[in-house]
Amino acid sequence: MSFTASERDEVAGSSGSLGLSPVLSAGTASAATIDRATATHDGQPVATEPADELEHEAEEVHVEADDEAPIRRRERRSTSHLKAVPETLVLRELIKAEAERFAKGLDKSKPFTKDELETQGRKFLDEIHQPEKFLGFAMVLIGNFFWKQQFLSIPFERRMLLLPHCLKHAEGCPADYDEYGLDCEKCGACSIADYKVRAEQLGYKVLVAEGSPIVLKIIVSGHIDGILGVSCLNVLEKAIDKVLVAGVPSYAIPLHSGDCKNTSLDESWVWDVLEKYEPLPTPQTSSYVPLMRSANDLFDKHFAELLPPLRTKNLGIAKPAPLALTEAAGYEWLAHGGKRFRPFITLAAYDAVTGGKGIEFGPGEEVIRFSNGASRVAMAIEAFHKASLVHDDIQDGDLYRYGRETLHRQHGIGQAINIGDYLIGLGYRLVTAAKADIGSDAVADILDRMANAHLRLCDGQGAEMAWLAEPHQHLTPLDALQIYALKTSPAFEAALYSGLRMAGPVAQYEELVPQFCRQLGVGFQILNDLHDWNGDDHNKMVAGQDALSMRPTLLLALAFNAANSTQKDELNEILRSTDSAASRLGRLRKIYDACGVFEKAEALVEKSRARAEVLADSVEPEPLRQLLYFLVDTVLADEDHTPAIPPQQLFQLPIVSLQHA
Repeated sequence: MSFTASERDEVAGSSGSLGLSPVLSAGTASAATIDRATATHDGQPVATEPADELEHEAEEVHVEADDEAPIRRRERRSTSHLKAVPETLVLRELIKAEAERFAKGLDKSKPFTKDELETQGRKFLDEIHQPEKFLGFAMVLIGNFFWKQQFLSIPFERRMLLLPHCLKHAEGCPADYDEYGLDCEKCGACSIADYKVRAEQLGYKVLVAEGSPIVLKIIVSGHIDGILGVSCLNVLEKAIDKVLVAGVPSYAIPLHSGDCKNTSLDESWVWDVLEKYEPLPTPQTSSYVPLMRSANDLFDKHFAELLPPLRTKNLGIAKPAPLALTEAAGYEWLAHGGKRFRPFITLAAYDAVTGGKGIEFGPGEEVIRFSNGASRVAMAIEAFHKASLVHDDIQDGDLYRYGRETLHRQHGIGQAINIGDYLIGLGYRLVTAAKADIGSDAVADILDRMANAHLRLCDGQGAEMAWLAEPHQHLTPLDALQIYALKTSPAFEAALYSGLRMAGPVAQYEELVPQFCRQLGVGFQILNDLHDWNGDDHNKMVAGQDALSMRPTLLLALAFNAANSTQKDELNEILRSTDSAASRLGRLRKIYDACGVFEKAEALVEKSRARAEVLADSVEPEPLRQLLYFLVDTVLADEDHTPAIPPQQLFQLPIVSLQHA
């Protein structure tokens, strides 16, 4: 069946996707140096001035192989040579059969990380004496048989069939695109209808939208529990990673090539699982999906109970009375849009140190309901985050947030400032309302950490605006990294700390939390810079928005740092230029490419990943350690920053039946 109008509305109004990113991380172990000094404030470790470590990081933009301290690391390199698909059906079937045998010996108690899946893929290829070029193909098949029994145990009505655009007839297709992908008319002109009709008869939800970020959004919203996907290895690399790491049963059918032209797939592989249902008594593999849904439900299902309105009885009215306007707009902004990832961190951290029962449930199990106190603290984290975004959008002049106009464009700057301030007040009210459940001491400590995070955020934002006011000032990579550490890391720190503190004393985590979150926040912000060059469909939407505003990003700082005198003169001229956006972006991109800016930024993200993993390695209890690894794999996931192929450039895909191969 297709998504109903109400289901589409519910998903569209719920949390944004966590983002989808590569699963084929073909890195190798390397080394780097770590400085772990932590500043203190009133005797408590905080990351207010991480200059020592950040300076070291900024100076070593190129990661050297002979760094002193061993560190688990995935060196970014091209994976194109690892995505070959065997040319003959005989060889594909042989590798598939061997993968099924290989997967029987795997520990299925927890999902793969990217590194673990790659390690198993390499081991598997060595065992069957196949070349490295089939690594991506092997990893997909191992993942398939890791999850196959759990996928088959999901009822048809709780599954999604995800099909690629390139199955459609390129010319004359009557179907239109919407935010969920291709709205197939089932005209019979291509193969999409063959799968779509049968899948919908069985009860599947069907999307024709390869690599779409809507996938995890739909899962978290509670509509489906497993995915059957057809796509090329390039798209599987981008689209499956976080789904697998989160613990979503998935089965993927790889296309024979990734150029969306003159390619094919093995039809029998789809039918091998499409029509099968084999129930299991209990889930075999842990999953973060129930906890994600718990965080999502705070806003989609329990919002009015946890945060009842005081001035508006009907939050959905078109034009509230003047006294109710701020509450109505603030509640609407808090309840809709965004990833809800920070509330998830809070609930998941609390769960991890109180037994880790939340991840023992599979995606199809009942959503965990936390106490009202813990739920309100998690909501407070989101309220503070949303408040900062309102003010940040005003200060940066952003046009869109969550795929719609920013609040100051909807209500005016004055009202938007006031709504942001209101959300800060809501956050504090939510925390104090948790006193009965978590105790006064925990409330006081959480408020103190949130206040500290708020102050550091303002310091970072103020530094950014000061540079924008005088852009002729020399911007170094260290300057940019310090701004990032202040602007982004505190929100992650407050979310993680709050979850831990609600569970009891946190002395053993006082140093870990700020150090880990500093790496997470800085790496996340650098990735955000890289995303800016490709647009962000579920966030600001406008590609190059940060670059055009000439904000003090790390990319700009790296360009100034590496540029020769001629390039520096041109950078300064671009800063002052009133030329068209396309012209400025083109000139800036040319300099960035010449100076290796994107590669250097990606290397710094890789350092953040590696350092965060090392910090997590010795953490106890084990559920908390696994959560930290999960945060690294999701927040700092590898991404492909090249522009997506427009739908009009996709081509028809023929199907190869088993007997014709």
